[in-house]
Amino acid sequence: MLLAVDTGNTNTVFAVYRQDTLLNSWRLRTVPGRSADEYAAFLNQVFDLAGIAWNEVGDIIISSVVPETNFHLSAFCSKYLGREPLFVTKDLVDIALDITRPEDVGADRLVNAVAVQAYYTMPAIVIDFGTATTFDIIDAQGRYAGGVIAPGINLSVSALHKAAAKLPSVSIRRPEHVIGKDTVSAMQSGVYWGYRGLIEGLISGITAEMGIKPLIIATGGLAPLFAKDMPIINHVDDELTLKGLLVIYKSKKL
Repeated sequence: MLLAVDTGNTNTVFAVYRQDTLLNSWRLRTVPGRSADEYAAFLNQVFDLAGIAWNEVGDIIISSVVPETNFHLSAFCSKYLGREPLFVTKDLVDIALDITRPEDVGADRLVNAVAVQAYYTMPAIVIDFGTATTFDIIDAQGRYAGGVIAPGINLSVSALHKAAAKLPSVSIRRPEHVIGKDTVSAMQSGVYWGYRGLIEGLISGITAEMGIKPLIIATGGLAPLFAKDMPIINHVDDELTLKGLLVIYKSKKL
């Protein structure tokens, strides 16, 4: 079995594959100082609940955008699983990078591009609703052709609450009306309708520069909320990054 790990700035996702089948996945808040033993304590519980034994894991692949976690994840893998993990880097990924500084591209964005190559048609735009809201472009030739990075939705809500003394922390939801009749509904409108406008505006600008209509794929926790009434989004794929990790792993095992 394969243990695929996607370490993001907010959460770390652990997923177990048997060949091409995703058996289960679990989410843990990303903490840079989390020790190997703490990873083991968490995974021991969820593996046990899923009926999976440690010795069933044969390989590990990790996509990480938080370098401070890498040492402890490696230590967990070697100490408890007896395996050395494969970390995703630009040199590991079989995708051309049509950008000025290839070394700056996050591993998660590369993995998503690989998943698009394997599972979708191109050209495509991947919108990832994570700690940052990112837009990644895969051109008609399958190259990673650049992208856009905007503040994430939860990050924006948190910053607004912390910076303005009288503004509360609000949940993210779709208000029925754009005009809010109280502080909470006004903030929720600004978040939802504001980000919807940002998404539509950026997709319009990207498409105009590409000169061709791309496939739009959304991933991340808030993707279903925004895709529900945004027909410009063609697919919602919560497992896009995990699929990319599986593709990379299989390509290196051939």
